[in-house]
Amino acid sequence: MALDGIVTRSIVHELQVCVGGRINKIHQPSTSDIIINLRSQSENRRLILSANPTYPRVHFTEESFPNPQEAPMFCMLLRKHCEGSVIESISQIGMERIIHIDVRQRDELGDMSQKRIIIELMGRHSNIILVDPNTGIQLDGIHHVTPAISTFRIVMPGFAYSEPPQQHKLNPLESSKEEFLAALTEAGSKEENVGKAWIVNAYSGLSPLIAEEIYFRAYGESSLAGNDATGNLTDLNNETLWTSFNELMSEIREQRYSPLIGNNSKGKSVFSAIPLRLVQGEIRTFDSISQCMEAYYGDKALRDTVKQRTGDLLRFLQNERNKNIKKLTNLEKDLAEADDAERYRISGELLLSSLHLISKGDREVKLVNYYDEEQNTLTIPLDHLLTPSENAQRYFKKYNKFKNSLAAIDEQMSKTREEITYLEGLLQQLTYASITDIEEIREELVQQEYLRERGKKNNKKKKKKDARPTLHVFTSSEGIEIYVGKNNLQNEYVTNKLGNSNDTWLHTKDIPGSHVLIRSATFGEATLNEAAQLAAYFSQAKESSSVPVDCTLIRHVRKPSGAKPGFVIYDHQKTLYATPDEQMIKKLPNSIK
Repeated sequence: MALDGIVTRSIVHELQVCVGGRINKIHQPSTSDIIINLRSQSENRRLILSANPTYPRVHFTEESFPNPQEAPMFCMLLRKHCEGSVIESISQIGMERIIHIDVRQRDELGDMSQKRIIIELMGRHSNIILVDPNTGIQLDGIHHVTPAISTFRIVMPGFAYSEPPQQHKLNPLESSKEEFLAALTEAGSKEENVGKAWIVNAYSGLSPLIAEEIYFRAYGESSLAGNDATGNLTDLNNETLWTSFNELMSEIREQRYSPLIGNNSKGKSVFSAIPLRLVQGEIRTFDSISQCMEAYYGDKALRDTVKQRTGDLLRFLQNERNKNIKKLTNLEKDLAEADDAERYRISGELLLSSLHLISKGDREVKLVNYYDEEQNTLTIPLDHLLTPSENAQRYFKKYNKFKNSLAAIDEQMSKTREEITYLEGLLQQLTYASITDIEEIREELVQQEYLRERGKKNNKKKKKKDARPTLHVFTSSEGIEIYVGKNNLQNEYVTNKLGNSNDTWLHTKDIPGSHVLIRSATFGEATLNEAAQLAAYFSQAKESSSVPVDCTLIRHVRKPSGAKPGFVIYDHQKTLYATPDEQMIKKLPNSIK
């Protein structure tokens, strides 16, 4: 990854189409992200501002994000001051990873009011801060920095805004040849071999990836092996390096961007706003930096947030599954013993008919086996402390015990297998769950009495239980809505409440996965294929090929009485085979209701 000053500059350049546009809606799907819906140049656009500590970013997005029922305080503040406002300017501070979005609107008194949204893309120190530009006072920040955390820079309502500490570096876009050579010479005077890091240390907004690219353009493949001859600061080397640096900066000054994703010299995936000659392997190019960043990050940020939120759930479900697997193993051992029940009955019968041949104290007896034509004799172990009659009765007791336990073992094994399937389904659902989906999975576990309610009153619990779950809706290439349940509460709603009798229902065959519903009685092969792709993609077989997907009408799907959430049986199905195509699925228009 290389979200540096150059990428920030390309983002700000791309966002200029928003200037003069109007902000329509704002929502906050997670603790670090803000989604702004706006209209500019006769188009609706969606902008994500993220202060995620691992994946901070700003770009246009086509993704759909859940809108929480209760908006966080910072979101409410942004709505108050920014919804309905017009964007006056979007700018970058120097070559730093700081973006200012200035907006204006009329306040409650009808006076013109200006506000500034400041996005600081500083790794774990990233923040989104709303400031009154006339006074410099902060109205609030998405992440608070209290005096107890930092006395130098406080992010709290009512405090004056101060920029992050200045590093007093050179601006690479304004650097002259003399400055460049002076910085190189100064770095060489401090270290025998200056390497490439001096460029990052001397110039603002440049990442190690860009420094590596500058050297690669100057010295080719040899620079990747560390043989760039920078230890010998000859005039030739200086001139070559300056030419490479100046060439790259000219591309940036002239806003000549060509975003791409590829692998760096160490094989790590990176993205860039400008062409990189050092990238290796498959190179993907994009028309805009937003498309590039969306493709690069994908759902990494969501998965990271989900991983943090699901740690306790994941451990709980894995422990429960392991306990049931162990229980099933023990039941299988009991079943193997119970299968010997007939042998105990035969042993008892033979002993009763041959009491005269046995004496107390015998440890075994070999008798003619009348019940097996192939095995003429049977050796029967005896308890030497018991009489012959008592030994026979002991075998009959074992027979009756195991005979009665067979039915119970079969029932327990069936329930345990169902439990394992249910838990594995929940674990699978966590792999592609959104923040809202996680809470619904947690709610389901509370309803099923696996977990206790966490600090909520009973009336709130009942109200939430009756509420409609989140619905994930995709639109096929034929314009038909396809609903996908990403957890059991959603699956139950989609299948048992939303679907009409002639709607088409799909699910992976004998594989945990989502319930998929085509909300139409008439559709073409394209829609059916896309629905099958969705069913295969949102299942345990996501990484497989030719995944079997059953397809039937919703009227042939039913939930057995007392079954676990999301479990159904169905008939009149036909089986399709689909190989999940992630790129095709991501291109399908989708929304969250």
